[in-house]
Amino acid sequence: MEYFNQFLRDFVQILNEMSPYLILGFFFAGLLKVAFPQKFIDKYLGKKNSRSVLNASLIGIPLPLCSCGVIPTGISFFKSGASKGSSVSFLISTPQTGVDSILVTYSLLGLPFAILRPIIALFTGFLGGILTNKVDDDESNTVNTNKTTNLNDCDNNCNSDSNTIAIKRSKLYILFKYAFVDFLQDISKWLIIGLLLAAFISVLIPNDFFSDFIGNDFLGMIVILIASIPLYICATSSVPVAAVLMMKGISPGAALVFLMAGPATNAATITVLNKVLGKKTMWAYLISIITGALLFGLLIDNFLPREWFTLSGIHHHTAAHEGHWIIPKYLQWASSICLSILILNGYLQKYLSRKRNFKNNDSEKTLETLTVTVNGMSCNHCKNSVEKHIGALKQISNAEVNLEQKRLFLKGESIDISIIKKELKSLGFEYGGTLKN
Repeated sequence: MEYFNQFLRDFVQILNEMSPYLILGFFFAGLLKVAFPQKFIDKYLGKKNSRSVLNASLIGIPLPLCSCGVIPTGISFFKSGASKGSSVSFLISTPQTGVDSILVTYSLLGLPFAILRPIIALFTGFLGGILTNKVDDDESNTVNTNKTTNLNDCDNNCNSDSNTIAIKRSKLYILFKYAFVDFLQDISKWLIIGLLLAAFISVLIPNDFFSDFIGNDFLGMIVILIASIPLYICATSSVPVAAVLMMKGISPGAALVFLMAGPATNAATITVLNKVLGKKTMWAYLISIITGALLFGLLIDNFLPREWFTLSGIHHHTAAHEGHWIIPKYLQWASSICLSILILNGYLQKYLSRKRNFKNNDSEKTLETLTVTVNGMSCNHCKNSVEKHIGALKQISNAEVNLEQKRLFLKGESIDISIIKKELKSLGFEYGGTLKN
């Protein structure tokens, strides 16, 4: 019972530390969504040169994409004409950071870590893109030009006769819906897992466990790297885990390795890269992340002052960094309650969406439709990617994804399932069969 009570206390304390910065980060995520539409991002990634690779890293760093969401987005860039180097640069830099993750890093790990993370993401993304362009000359991506617009590209064109106030309201709606519904839905599951894992480690693993049993900082980095590469964890939820691991004795450099390799690599990403972009690109991707993680981990442990990386968050309120503002308790609790309500609302919206889809399916049984099971979809970015690319096919008049059921509902004339299979495979998803309506 004592362990359980301590677990709850640690969980709530970590949540209170993170929640104000998370809410602020989600808000900035919505601003980025409105300020930088998809076509703006696509424009700067097409050339096979260092400038396009750098653009991809710079674009990816602030974007609040979860580790699974970055896969269909990166593959979408590639299919839209981006070079392999630019696509890999985006795939490496984006999941390591994000405006929400940077703010949470500041809240729990302090300012030096918050500054270093985007710098390192930029370096490793650029390195991975350049390396990919050097080792992989096969640029076999095919731009889909069957349709120039679809439901996802209508933000600026579909309501040209609307007045200015309506447009502003629409953008405000997009901002808050993306920030506190769509993006929050994508990240909430892994955020909760990260918080639970951090509290679990805090209670069960003795203090100084890593320093006592491993004893060598570089060996600690290797252990963390091996554990992190197949692990699925998003940039934001990796922060409390890294903070608790530092409390248990791992070096700041090893914590950085976890913050890099955990979000940037996982079994799903590696599989998709190998299947869609090729084995050479996949190895360039992994080598860049591993090299960057170890290089910067050694730099932090051996050349930067250790006191820069003294924890300012969990259990360390009295020894906070100079200049690190401690948020009042009432604001922490209010933010935690607000965040919890938003997460619950996200799950409620998923449930209501599923009910609406069931009703729509029943009402459209008389129409010429096709239902396809799609394996591998796990977030709203996966959903948007499938809808965008399948919906752009000439034979398809409408494509709609039910994420909960992993199903793609199609309407069109003379639908060729072999083309659908090929398009899904090129996006990194798996065709799971066709259901009769």
